[in-house]
Amino acid sequence: MITPREAAQRMGISYPSLKQWIYAGKLQSVLTPGGHHRIPEAEVDRFLNLPRDRAKKPAMRRENWRKISARHQLVRRVTEVRIDGLLAQVKLSIGGQSITSIITSDAAREMRLKVGDTAAALIKSTEVMIVRP
Repeated sequence: MITPREAAQRMGISYPSLKQWIYAGKLQSVLTPGGHHRIPEAEVDRFLNLPRDRAKKPAMRRENWRKISARHQLVRRVTEVRIDGLLAQVKLSIGGQSITSIITSDAAREMRLKVGDTAAALIKSTEVMIVRP
């Protein structure tokens, strides 16, 4: 369970929009004994994996990400990290599909990447880079 603010950040939408989605029933939440909303991570994953033709995807905000000249940044959830020798294979789930990047194992360890983390695939020419805020 995560807070609405954290869910909004992961989903790339504003906090007020997320609250409206909760009130409209588009996004399921659980009320704590103190009356605060908590969002199950499975609900965030459900939102992030909707096919493009069924849902309008919000523009991902870059305010917490590095300012890099790459034109295409796909911010999503890490689904797999395999480290072997000098290289690491990192997969991100994006719209029900996955993007795989091969990076150095040192870089993966430095970013402390693990399944469930939010990361961005930076796509520039033929390269896909993984960054973490």
